[in-house]
Amino acid sequence: MGPARRSSDLSKHSAEVFAEAEAHPVTVTRRDGEALVLMSQREAKARTRLLSFAAQLITVALDDGDTLTERMAKAFPWMLALSSADRETCTQDLLDAARASFSTNEPHLAIAELTSWKETATAVAAGPGAAEPEWLDADEKVERPA
Repeated sequence: MGPARRSSDLSKHSAEVFAEAEAHPVTVTRRDGEALVLMSQREAKARTRLLSFAAQLITVALDDGDTLTERMAKAFPWMLALSSADRETCTQDLLDAARASFSTNEPHLAIAELTSWKETATAVAAGPGAAEPEWLDADEKVERPA
């Protein structure tokens, strides 16, 4: 959790407190009640998505049939668009990112990995009609479009 602020700071320094809350959750302490947490809607949504992802992973873990990768593909059917090897890699990447998110309290790690793999599966499903990527050398410069 972010820094603690007194409830009086909300009235005296509201712009400063709100700016902090946009960057990270802020605990607001009160003399007459339980402390509150002020955070951006983006942060709250990320936490909700992480909890939903955690629930799906728990469901996968509790299923006693098939391999882990097959159980993951049941929970995340878009994984079926990936090759068998990519499904294995995806499974491990998602679990690693989830563990990192849970241990650091940073939801974006797991959500970004989940989004990245889902978008990859969507691109694979789109098929060969999509333009073939042009790979650049590491030292090759790209000019900004006009």
